[in-house]
Amino acid sequence: MKEMKFETKVIHVGGEPDPVTGAIMPPIFQTSTYVQSSPGEHKGYEYTRSHNPTRTRLETLLASLENAKHCLVTSSGLAASSLIMHMLPKGSKIICGDDVYGGTYRLFTKVFQDMHEFHFVDTTNLSTFETAVDKIKPALIWVETPTNPLLKISDIKGISAIAKKNGAMTVVDNTFMSPYFQNPITLGADIVIHSMTKFINGHSDVVGGAMMFNSDDLHKKLFYLQNAIGPCQSPFDSWLVIRGIKTLALRMKAHQENAMKIAKFLETHPKVEKVIYPGLTSHPQHALAKSQMSGFGGMITFFVKGGIEESRRFLENVHLFALAESLGGVESLVDHPAIMTHASIPKEVREGLGIYDNLIRLSVGVEDCDDLIGDLNTAFGKV
Repeated sequence: MKEMKFETKVIHVGGEPDPVTGAIMPPIFQTSTYVQSSPGEHKGYEYTRSHNPTRTRLETLLASLENAKHCLVTSSGLAASSLIMHMLPKGSKIICGDDVYGGTYRLFTKVFQDMHEFHFVDTTNLSTFETAVDKIKPALIWVETPTNPLLKISDIKGISAIAKKNGAMTVVDNTFMSPYFQNPITLGADIVIHSMTKFINGHSDVVGGAMMFNSDDLHKKLFYLQNAIGPCQSPFDSWLVIRGIKTLALRMKAHQENAMKIAKFLETHPKVEKVIYPGLTSHPQHALAKSQMSGFGGMITFFVKGGIEESRRFLENVHLFALAESLGGVESLVDHPAIMTHASIPKEVREGLGIYDNLIRLSVGVEDCDDLIGDLNTAFGKV
């Protein structure tokens, strides 16, 4: 299986025909418990919070795609993040990238703020990052790359090397790239985390999270916490994600192709102040993106000329781009981070990072690109 190409893995790893019936599509084991032949004697499954055959198939598949030994899937991406926080000794120091998903920021600053010590640092500059590591001496480093929503790129290999030198663990949120375009474990990260809700599932009908890693010790600790706390992925949702992943390679290619065309269109539009997309040579970390990613993804951030009123007019007049939170589905979505996905971040912090009221985030879907550009043009006409 390790020798297979990505496009083959998504179809066949974890997708073997059912050995009992020969069904080409694996069945959903929609059960909560399992019959034992004698107390403590079972066939590897005793209670679905702990293990489930459908979930096992999904975890096997995801580990394969991220070149990892282990995978645990959870009820949401934030559930996976919470388990990692619970795993750390109380009082641990954590360096987190300064531009992260609003839910991650809220989790760290409002839920775990009394358990751990969090420091938000710009991880795109290795020199200042290393200075912060030397000063703070963290137990864990949390990196999003590209970041949400400013699409800043961090050097995973460089950060992981600095972390290892200082005895720290590195967690990389790989949600925006999916395993198709980026493999942080190969670059030295200890844990890769995904919101499976996004590109991995790709159809906006599942909420889920995943963690991949090589360490047996991490697997033991995180599985214990998952089983004890209970945020497991349901059998039906696991089955839906297995189905969604089958087209992951095809979808990511289409997302990127459309996003590149739209980014170039936006870059020349008279009503656009600035475009951020890793695939554009204007992106400040374009060279780094090319070196550690095999593609640039389907996420674009741009700034409308004007302020909140101009943004509101634009957002109220798109039709194919659905105004909704989340991202990574086959359908195109548009988001206003300051009001929607990043509203939990204080305004002064948002604006200190560059998340202003005229910032728009696009999740480019797989529709016909001419239709998508036409939709954007119509909305700009109302601004």
